[in-house]
Amino acid sequence: MRKRISLLAAVGLTALGLAATPALAADPVFTLYSPAEIGLRPHPGQGGEPQRTTVEFGVGNETGSVFDRQSTYTVDLRALKGVADVALTKEQSTGCTLAAEKVTCKGWSIWTHNSHVLSLDLTAAKDSKVGTVVDLTMTGSTEGATFKAATTKVKVGGPDLVLEEAPLKREMTPGQTQALPIVFSNAGTESARGVALKMDTTHGIDLVEKYDNCSYSVSDDHGQPWNTGWGTTVCTFTDEIKPGSVYETAEPLTLKAAPHAFIESLTYVLHENGDQPKASEKRATSATGKKLMLEERPAKAAALRSADLDPWNNYHEFDFSVKNSADLEAGAVSLKGKAGETLKAELGFRNNGPAWVAYLRSGEAVARTDIVVPAGVKVTKVPAECRGVEANGEYRKENLGAPRYHCSTTHVIGEKQKFAYPFELKIEKVVEESTGSVSVGQWGPEETTVPDWDPVKANNKAAFVINGKDTGTTPTTGPSTGTGTPAPGTSATAPASSAPVTAAPGSGSGAKANGGLASTGSTALPVAIGGAALVAAGGALYLAFRRRAAARA
Repeated sequence: MRKRISLLAAVGLTALGLAATPALAADPVFTLYSPAEIGLRPHPGQGGEPQRTTVEFGVGNETGSVFDRQSTYTVDLRALKGVADVALTKEQSTGCTLAAEKVTCKGWSIWTHNSHVLSLDLTAAKDSKVGTVVDLTMTGSTEGATFKAATTKVKVGGPDLVLEEAPLKREMTPGQTQALPIVFSNAGTESARGVALKMDTTHGIDLVEKYDNCSYSVSDDHGQPWNTGWGTTVCTFTDEIKPGSVYETAEPLTLKAAPHAFIESLTYVLHENGDQPKASEKRATSATGKKLMLEERPAKAAALRSADLDPWNNYHEFDFSVKNSADLEAGAVSLKGKAGETLKAELGFRNNGPAWVAYLRSGEAVARTDIVVPAGVKVTKVPAECRGVEANGEYRKENLGAPRYHCSTTHVIGEKQKFAYPFELKIEKVVEESTGSVSVGQWGPEETTVPDWDPVKANNKAAFVINGKDTGTTPTTGPSTGTGTPAPGTSATAPASSAPVTAAPGSGSGAKANGGLASTGSTALPVAIGGAALVAAGGALYLAFRRRAAARA
């Protein structure tokens, strides 16, 4: 009897213990992904070389942490027998093996967000029939997690939109216009269910016409329109685009160079309607009562490129060189103070225009402000865009207290934009007429140089004076500045005048220089973009627009 009671007690305690044990966390679920559908160019027959179509598989991890266990991925190829031939891409040299009925890949970790797993090249099999559709599925397995499979429909044949490259003129002048003719064909085996024309233009190129079947990007530029970088227009058409037919826009599309245009870019791409990328920005439509229409024209009238079932042949980009200039003007600064006081100064420049300047592809800084600190003061606070260097411009480890500073813009300088870099300087020793300088231009090995596209060379360097003579009418070489006497412990923005900016002795503060330059520092532009450099403005300006890859249909 005692043994039975002990056993029941043990069972009860075990049950209580189990009830007290927290539930184990559910295994993570990872989602495999691949294109919803791909089309294969039909096999050309005896002696012909079939064209490849690449399909890519990946895995998504939205758990917020890396999964550090080996995973196995399998692609079932049995449905492709007699329909498509399969090969690993040249880049897929490790981690995967190809057999007759499957592809197997090993992965040693799953990183957060999306990771590439496998790329396959597919070609239509010799005896495949146009219109055949099969499923290509990837599954995954691992210890401690599950996977959602990914399936791509593989179809032999389909529509193939081929966009003709427009005969545009590269050289333009501000205010000039030129037509953008859109001509395309369907070189595939099936009709397309309407099309969408997407056109991206940089800040200096505008599309003149507005149509009711087009939508236009709307961005909150916060008073700085160059921040948008690119403008996007998408026009949709419900027409049936028949195989072997050639179409063109029946109404005009006109490009116009804005007054601030300099080196600009246009990309235009054609998607089957519904396959265009989803817009990430706000969109607006017009109510003009006019629609952009398509009309069919004889195929012999179009000199189209050779076609294949590849969405890259319905994408083009073009770069314009607009005859224009941008005048960068450094701001003169004059401050006063006593030994031991800390002065505040905003040192920088403005772009008097008329052009904006953008290095959209390379992402490199357009301009550099080169500041030589006057004798007798020590820099105690430096903005993030600036880096201290030695007097000869060489590297310096310590950022504070440097005799010289280099401050870089981002890859964009807008028309009429102002840059002001806020510094704080402590007067260690009063030196009468202590003079440094503020220069703006492009990077040079020793000095900042004036770019060829800047038409006014005399205003790229201005004086930076501490405790200069108080004449009351001292001219400056920089933009219009002002005078001010800030209260103790504050900084002031002075009204515009022709006198240097001064700070009242004993205030512990300086006045805003450069005629109240806005403290923009460097203005960020969301574009992301590598590619070859363009040479313009006498060969001195290198502007690279990052290639905006067309999204695959």
